[in-house]
Amino acid sequence: MSSTATSAYRSHRFPPLADREIAQALAAQGAPEALQAALADGHARGLARGHEEGFDKGLVEGRAIGEAQGRERGEALGRAESEAQLLARWQRVAAPMQAATEALRQVQADYQAALRREMVELVERVARQVIRAELTLNPTQILKLVEETLQSMPPAVSAVEVFLNNEDLRAIQAIEGADTRGWNLIADPALEAGECRVQVAGFEADAGCRQRLQACMGQVAAQLLGAEESAPAEAPLSGAAA
Repeated sequence: MSSTATSAYRSHRFPPLADREIAQALAAQGAPEALQAALADGHARGLARGHEEGFDKGLVEGRAIGEAQGRERGEALGRAESEAQLLARWQRVAAPMQAATEALRQVQADYQAALRREMVELVERVARQVIRAELTLNPTQILKLVEETLQSMPPAVSAVEVFLNNEDLRAIQAIEGADTRGWNLIADPALEAGECRVQVAGFEADAGCRQRLQACMGQVAAQLLGAEESAPAEAPLSGAAA
């Protein structure tokens, strides 16, 4: 038998035994109308009772399922709310700690940067003192700087003019037998100690100590401070610069 034919049949609900007995009694008495009425009444009462039982059962099962689903949903919502509250509480507690940690890191970074700047300044001060001491002991060192500068300039076809600080010029002239190589040494009050300018064949160049020191200190600062702070402050080689 195919599944289509099987699905066309419905299970028969037999009437209660009491209804059957009544029907047999009425049939024995030869009352077909009463028999039909009794059968109909029994069938109706059976349907009503089955409907009531099914409704009660469905109500109980549905209530149980609904309670279970509601309980699960309530537990999930409760967990989510608890987690959110814990997270918010942790963030409130952690925020000041994180801010304090960042502030401490910034203080440490600023302190390290300040130490590096002080180191660069110390190196520059020491270098300036060494240069001043060397120029004081041997003023002709400036002439060596002039010679190095001339090597990077066009060949001299005319007299070489060297402009010097007044004190440096007097110190060089005071040295007997100082080799000035025939250069024309000229005093320039505007120049600081250790500074000089060279003019030859219409060209001029700085042959002093300051620009050389600045170049060296720029490299030192670049190593210790980085490119953004690599330019050291200018300072004279004499006087308050010590």
